[in-house]
Amino acid sequence: MKVNTRNRKLHQVVGLVALLNLTYFGVEFAVARWIGSVSLFADSIDFLEDAAVNLLIVMPLFRPARQRARIGMALAGILLIPGLATLWAVWQKFLQPFPPAVTPLSLAGLGALLVNLTCAFLLTRYRHHSGSLVKAAFLSARNDTLANVAIIGTGSVTTWYSSAWPDLVVGLGIALMNADAARDVWKAALKEHQEASL
Repeated sequence: MKVNTRNRKLHQVVGLVALLNLTYFGVEFAVARWIGSVSLFADSIDFLEDAAVNLLIVMPLFRPARQRARIGMALAGILLIPGLATLWAVWQKFLQPFPPAVTPLSLAGLGALLVNLTCAFLLTRYRHHSGSLVKAAFLSARNDTLANVAIIGTGSVTTWYSSAWPDLVVGLGIALMNADAARDVWKAALKEHQEASL
């Protein structure tokens, strides 16, 4: 009964995190398209990916450990999607290099930071629950706070140095962080699968 109650609370928390991520995806994607920011574009795609990951987490929490591990491996692949989308956006930016508008960039980055801090706080107590599944959500929220600080810094740098490069560098950094998170989730899922096979 205690486990079921904990899982039910986790369902509620993960559902709320998914809603927050999906909502801010719309906000940040719109701003990214408006000002032509690679870093915001990468981060907005990451919000969409986080929403999908959290929705996937809600569905299989009551499944056996081996099935949870397999879904965790699939999530590791999903975590790479924002990185691939970012590389495409970077290529487009190289073709038309212009700095993004500083104020919308900084405000959108600050809003994203607040959302991700909230999500990370909500998920902290559950980060070791259900192995790789919840770890995927926690790692995403944690990494995203670092990305948001970098986006805000990009706004400050672009104020003094009007160039597309700071935005490009941060966008590529977000892609690398997502790749690292995917590796960590894959390792956790593989360990979970091996333990379930014993």
